[in-house]
Amino acid sequence: MPTSNPRINIVCEQRLYYEISNIAKAERTSLSAVALSLIREALELREDQALASIADKRAKTFDRSSALKFEQVFDE
Repeated sequence: MPTSNPRINIVCEQRLYYEISNIAKAERTSLSAVALSLIREALELREDQALASIADKRAKTFDRSSALKFEQVFDE
């Protein structure tokens, strides 16, 4: 089935190909679908790490006494 989505061709070591192939067989799906799923998961993990780093920096400078109260934010 033709697609207009961009493509990425990769070369991987035999062991990695073997593992992806085993997952695809177990899930009864294509190598491409497994690779796409794993890439998405890796990108989400990287995003989580970046956001955690930002949160850690903010937590170090957080001052509860100057923080807005719930009522101030939500006008209740």
